[in-house]
Amino acid sequence: MIVGVPREIKQDEYRVGMLPVGVEELTRAGHRVLVEAGAGQGSGIPDEEYAIQGAEIVESAEEVYSQAEMVVKVKEPQPAEIELLRPEQIVFTYFHFAADEGLTKAVQQSRITAVAYETLRGPTGNLPCLTPMSEVAGRMSIQEGAKYLESPQLGRGILLGGVPGVPPAHIVILGGGVVGKNAAQIAAGFQADVVIMDINVDRLRYLEDIMPANVNTLFSDRHNIREQLRLADLVVGAVLIPGARAPMLVTASDLELMKPGAVIIDVCIDQGGCLETSRPTTHSDPTYVVDGIVHYCVTNMPGAVGRTSTYALCNVTFPYVHRIANLGLREACAQDAGLSEAINMHNGHIVNKAVAETFGAEATDFE
Repeated sequence: MIVGVPREIKQDEYRVGMLPVGVEELTRAGHRVLVEAGAGQGSGIPDEEYAIQGAEIVESAEEVYSQAEMVVKVKEPQPAEIELLRPEQIVFTYFHFAADEGLTKAVQQSRITAVAYETLRGPTGNLPCLTPMSEVAGRMSIQEGAKYLESPQLGRGILLGGVPGVPPAHIVILGGGVVGKNAAQIAAGFQADVVIMDINVDRLRYLEDIMPANVNTLFSDRHNIREQLRLADLVVGAVLIPGARAPMLVTASDLELMKPGAVIIDVCIDQGGCLETSRPTTHSDPTYVVDGIVHYCVTNMPGAVGRTSTYALCNVTFPYVHRIANLGLREACAQDAGLSEAINMHNGHIVNKAVAETFGAEATDFE
């Protein structure tokens, strides 16, 4: 198989879809790997490292897309890349279709096979390709929240851990999954006052057991959310319905309950966000203010720490890349039902049920 690794062109994206060790594994198995020049630069991986392992370094994305049978990326195809897609080409990346109807329609028209990291299921029903980036984003959410709570960033002027005689920040985390757990762990280390909210009581029991004393759990319902918004200095949106749009937990009118200068980090903005006032932002222009509340809604948070994120992501994605290249997508899916759940689109048809339901359509089988 010819596998292509293009340079990411989304604004402020520094990750790359494959490591040199992956190139070595594929070329040893008899596959060709095309790597666009500069693809690994943002992650500190020079072209020479790929070339030493057998990659063919090509000068343009056009060369990658025109030859590759499978394209391995990090972020969803951008408009300039969509024009290069070919029918029946496999594209393995994050898509997050539910948050972007325009992208969904454009990829349908391209007639590629869209294999999405975010809906791939592991052997225990987990989301192995989403987990490492959720870990990064969860930890970053507190790091970014601490920064934007500072007065020069239009925040409340709050130090997360406080000091003797002055209380710490009150942090509310909406969602107790991977993002929420990692956010809480970092926030606890800052000695902040932390509340994790979730609708899964068993998950709350687990978090209660493993978290330090300054992290408390609370069932997530409308009344509790509103009460916590009144107390919050920092809110982290960390909810997920795999493949579907994130549920709306905070309305525009709810912002009136919050303290001026409070900060919201909406980590689930990739899936549409969990606040009515959320809209996608970039690392170059990450925040905006609505009713005195600072919103941070960067759609590719882990991209800012490209090297850490690239290694964490490729550690889990490459085994699937290797399997698809060796067996072909159909046989790989026949041997791994969890991989078949990653197929979101094929030949112009939506295959993933959650994505289809988002747009009022019916999912079709992968045939």
